[in-house]
Amino acid sequence: MSKAQFVQQQMVPLPLPSRCAPSSENAAYIDEPVVVNLRAGGKLMGTLFDFDHDGGNLLLTVEGEAKPRAVPFEDLKLAHLPTPRTWLLDKAAVEHGEDAGPLKPQQFEVSFKDGDSLRGKTLGLRTDRNGIFLFPSPDPKHFTRVFLPNSFIEDYQVGPRLGEMLVEDNLLSADQITSVLSSQEEQRNQKLGDYLRDEAVVTANELEKALERQKSAPNLKLGEILIAENMISEMQLEGALAAQKQNRGKPLGQILIDQGLVTTQSIQQALAKKLNIPFVDLAKFQIDAEAVDMIPQELARKHQIVPLYAYGDKLVVALENPMAWEPMEAIRFHTKRYVEPVMASAEEIARTLDLLYASGGAEEVSLEEYEIGPDEMEDQFEEEAAVSDNVVVKLVNKIIIDAHHQNASDIHIEPSSDRRTVVRIRKDGSLVSYMEVPAKLRSALVARIKIMAGLDISERRKPQDGKIDFRKFSKLKIELRVATIPTAGGQEDVVMRILAAGEPLPLIKLGLTDANNARLKELIAKPYGLFFVCGPTGSGKTTTLHSILGHLNTVDTKIWTAEDPVEITQKGLRQVQVNTKIGLTFAAAMRAFLRADPDIIMVGEMRDKETTSMGVEASLTGHLVFSTLHTNSAPESIVRLLDMGMDPFNFADALLGILAQRLTKRYCPKCRTFYTASEEEIHELVLEYCHELIGVDDDPEHIRTQVLDDWQTRFGEKDGTFRLAKADGCEDCGGTGFKGRIGIHELLAGTDSIKKLILEESPVSVLTAQALKEGMRTLKQDGIEKVLQGLTDIHQVRKVCIK
Repeated sequence: MSKAQFVQQQMVPLPLPSRCAPSSENAAYIDEPVVVNLRAGGKLMGTLFDFDHDGGNLLLTVEGEAKPRAVPFEDLKLAHLPTPRTWLLDKAAVEHGEDAGPLKPQQFEVSFKDGDSLRGKTLGLRTDRNGIFLFPSPDPKHFTRVFLPNSFIEDYQVGPRLGEMLVEDNLLSADQITSVLSSQEEQRNQKLGDYLRDEAVVTANELEKALERQKSAPNLKLGEILIAENMISEMQLEGALAAQKQNRGKPLGQILIDQGLVTTQSIQQALAKKLNIPFVDLAKFQIDAEAVDMIPQELARKHQIVPLYAYGDKLVVALENPMAWEPMEAIRFHTKRYVEPVMASAEEIARTLDLLYASGGAEEVSLEEYEIGPDEMEDQFEEEAAVSDNVVVKLVNKIIIDAHHQNASDIHIEPSSDRRTVVRIRKDGSLVSYMEVPAKLRSALVARIKIMAGLDISERRKPQDGKIDFRKFSKLKIELRVATIPTAGGQEDVVMRILAAGEPLPLIKLGLTDANNARLKELIAKPYGLFFVCGPTGSGKTTTLHSILGHLNTVDTKIWTAEDPVEITQKGLRQVQVNTKIGLTFAAAMRAFLRADPDIIMVGEMRDKETTSMGVEASLTGHLVFSTLHTNSAPESIVRLLDMGMDPFNFADALLGILAQRLTKRYCPKCRTFYTASEEEIHELVLEYCHELIGVDDDPEHIRTQVLDDWQTRFGEKDGTFRLAKADGCEDCGGTGFKGRIGIHELLAGTDSIKKLILEESPVSVLTAQALKEGMRTLKQDGIEKVLQGLTDIHQVRKVCIK
């Protein structure tokens, strides 16, 4: 390998400041120092190993650790590479007419979601999908690199503000500008994007008025607007225009975004302010079906345009950049209408297009005409036969699509003989009301779901199970597991579990503590043995097992899985769908696997003695076996298996470990804030944490002091205090303060002492005490540590822990 190839191999691809030429003198390298500030508080110091743009991780080598540590961007506050690098002029920039001198460092200010801020001087700014890069400059010829993830940034500003520039250039006196600065201050205090949300249009009437106001707006160009809003400098605009000459088909706004000078949202905000271009909240806007029919799906998806409504010879459409000429011309040519553009967010545009074209039309399902009163109940079943099939098809599709977009796990259809049918969805573990369907549609709604799931629509007396492949009915690649259950009054309830096919999560994303993550990897690295993941239904057991299999999945390993159903697919795994109707049970699949030269076997659940006995036997004959159990804790799982009739000697010999887990609600990252915890709060957490650690012969005060000292090292601030989180709720989380869930874990290793207790058939309390002595932390203790990290609160932890 040549020296040049070796140097190239050691480089880590990170952006450079504007007008800076790439060279070996300003590249980022493996093993250069990096300082990481964590969102939960505290710092990590190490050396750079890699910057995983696609996976969303910063990899660094920490002293004393054998392997590089992956720190997810969502756990970062900032990462600083403090080694100074040399700024070298890019000759191509000079050829385009840019100043040949060094860049002048600009003031920057970044506001974080925890209330902190960061200020200094930077040689410009670069953005990518993960966050922003600043280049703090000790002098005009050198710079360092700072990365700040999008998930923790509240707002940022680079360069002087408009008011400051006017005063500095003596264009206005301080007295003249006081009122303007006061108004600007109010706008600065808004969160990034709040201006757009606050001014968002939600009705056609509001939109017509907004379009009328737009006609009186000044005729400005995008570059002039961005300069007036102090988002770019004249020199930066000239550079972008020069770049546009080399690529005539590329919009100026996109060039500025690619150069890291502005963001799409900041352009939208500037256009909304200066040109009065309306910003539409597509989640609330009533879209006109006639407008949707004018634009074919291919055209709408290609240009990411949502048709809103038509009037006269005009068509109103929503797109991310209303000044982009290509999509406007394409729509105008196709519809032969004058097109009026308005703005919407890219995320809402994509979601709305999926909803419009997946459900077969844009019309909202109107249910009022199917409402009936109590006097009409006698004729209900006859009238239901006349209900439009099209209405029911669209209604079912809408329910499923909306539930999927809201990240719901289950849909509950709950009919009643004397009122409307209630539809509820489960989000983040809690059921919330979604809609009420008129009683007249009740039977047709259930029948439609049965048809989609391949069930017998004439059978209403006994439960049925089936599955819906929703790709047959829309563009969404999801499956739904369907269960129908007869209820009082001759009704049938339907529950649909949404099985969104996806890739397995990497182990680092499971939310395991560093200690549990290291111990788990140590246990599953064994060549044979038995490992269980336990917890109630919906606690993420299958996700965890697939993460483990993904970690072990290599080209030289044969992995067989038996699942019911197959929810997550992985390349390289041989996955079998259990089908009890034809005798393909978990036990039957296990017998077949043992004849198929396996290295690793995963069984979806060990629910009977036969399957468990075969799992123990397979693990003792040189195979690594994984499975799940419906038990509450890791020590309890051992007693449950012994009660099922497992031979203690063989079981103890086979057991590698048991991971118990729960999912608890996670704070919404957008509205989460941190505060200094009181001594009473920390004292209460210490007491609760130590409850199971203190034995009969232990000194309680000594143990509590040890725990507090350990917390101070891992979670505490320099002044000895602790910072806890809270969330007041926002639009993004529906006002609840929580969005998504995080795992809490209890990992019991099959050590020699634990195996000895298994042979003695010891009770749960004795097994728990021994496991705690060996470093296991209970579910609640793990949850309390995540409270100290600012990920959730103690009330959510208590809800999912029995102790």
